[in-house]
Amino acid sequence: MAITAEQRITNLLSMAQRARRIVSGSFVVEQAAKEKKAVMLLVAADAADETKKNGRKLADKYGLPYTELLDRESLGGCLGKGFRAIAALTDDGFAKRLGELLEDLHMR
Repeated sequence: MAITAEQRITNLLSMAQRARRIVSGSFVVEQAAKEKKAVMLLVAADAADETKKNGRKLADKYGLPYTELLDRESLGGCLGKGFRAIAALTDDGFAKRLGELLEDLHMR
């Protein structure tokens, strides 16, 4: 049975959570960006428009890659939390791998 792109992404984010290389929630994500710890911003595809707008602003302000993926339930689930609308990777390796997975997804 083939693993879907979404499963690969959730597996990667779960590994990042276990390695403590991802933070989630608006306040913590903003702090990570300000402290130059965040390397990639993730926003749930079904997040509120205001959350998406704020996420884009934050990404632009700090020069971070920004992507919308999964839904709030899936994003929170792979992080071992409830619903999550925004998260930030804090590790270059995980961010690079997620970028590769997203590229593969868009090429199909």
